[in-house]
Amino acid sequence: MAREKKRRSNGRRSPLAAAALIGAGLLITGGIYAGASAAMAASETPTSASTQLTVDDGEKLFQANCATCHGLDLQGTESGPSLYGVGELAVEFQVATGRMPLQMQGPQAPQKPVQFTQDQIEAMASYVQSVAPGPTYPEDWVLDGKDADIAHGAELFRINCAMCHNVAAAGGALTEGKYAPPLTSTSPLHIYAAMVTGPQNMPVFGDMNLSDEDKRDIIAALIFQQQEVQVGGFTLGSLGPVSEGLFVWIFGIGALVGATVWITAKSN
Repeated sequence: MAREKKRRSNGRRSPLAAAALIGAGLLITGGIYAGASAAMAASETPTSASTQLTVDDGEKLFQANCATCHGLDLQGTESGPSLYGVGELAVEFQVATGRMPLQMQGPQAPQKPVQFTQDQIEAMASYVQSVAPGPTYPEDWVLDGKDADIAHGAELFRINCAMCHNVAAAGGALTEGKYAPPLTSTSPLHIYAAMVTGPQNMPVFGDMNLSDEDKRDIIAALIFQQQEVQVGGFTLGSLGPVSEGLFVWIFGIGALVGATVWITAKSN
């Protein structure tokens, strides 16, 4: 009994106990630090007013990301056009759709993932508008489509837009590697901006061509088409005779050839 008591008094601990003690200490310390950090972050959460970017912020963003091609004073360079007169609406359209900053020179600037937040985009647009004013955002009634004439808008679209964008707004090919993009998911603001600013190969539709009421009707017709279920079977990309003819050629002619082979085999 005395020997056993002496062994206990020496108190030789297992290595696992030391590791467990260190781990428990780290967990407790980490938990306290995480809780304190979360509390500080919650107390320092900025309000929407404090996070709103200014025109000066837009100028800094422009100089860092756009001035290489468009010039420090928006005068343009050999790599990019002047921005005098384009206005904030054109800047918002080009940047918010990912077309700008341009990834590489080509026949047309393609859409790609957006590189800036909406606040940053609006700040850059405000800066451009402050230096060289141009087309600005429309009134809400132009975009909400509440009192729009959808049938009239569809007619105007067929007359003015369908030759490039397709009657179903599915887009289409143009010359020299250019194309009219599909409008099947385009927002009302960007539809309006395209009509007013004329990006890429699109013409500018001023008030002498299409009034704001006409633009409202076209936007409402396109949004209606985006939201409605397509009727009449498979859309086949809404590309008209091209996809329909290819479908008939592959499946229709293929079925006839298969039937011919089967009849011939049966007769033999």
